[in-house]
Amino acid sequence: MNYLLNIDEAIDRKFLVTKAMKGQADIGTIIHVMDAEQQGQAVIVYYRVTRYNEKFHDYQDYTAKFENLAAFCKWAQPDNFIARNYECFSIRDIQHYIKIKNRNFASFCLPIILVAAIIIWIVALFVVKGVVGIVMGAVLTLVVIVGAFSLLKMQKKKEKMRLYRKVSAGWGVVFE
Repeated sequence: MNYLLNIDEAIDRKFLVTKAMKGQADIGTIIHVMDAEQQGQAVIVYYRVTRYNEKFHDYQDYTAKFENLAAFCKWAQPDNFIARNYECFSIRDIQHYIKIKNRNFASFCLPIILVAAIIIWIVALFVVKGVVGIVMGAVLTLVVIVGAFSLLKMQKKKEKMRLYRKVSAGWGVVFE
């Protein structure tokens, strides 16, 4: 999934790392792209990783080379919500958010639909039999498709709301 038309759009932006790069950035880390250049198809990115601690902030600069822009976009995604509120979340929260955010119809819904459809059609054709079995199988298969897609949407919304609640937990007005 490409988020950028060219690598120059990445300069001076923050990205959420979705795949670990050994010795540099872990999954769930926010990086700040300081500079980038294109050499043919290859992309070279100069970025900074900020590690937050209770007592201090640690900055480390790195350089990474990717075979193309799509490889960079697969490694890091722009995510302003996480970048703005990074200190409010644990690394586990961010990794769970990435896992839920990266789910799509093919990776999440399709396996559920296939397993359910096989079970439904076995029951419909061998237990119920006849026209009633075929109609029941078709209707239940459509119900499973709608249910799986709704589950995907609901999980993404629920995860985002959970993180919003964490960010806004300290907000409020005190009346005396």
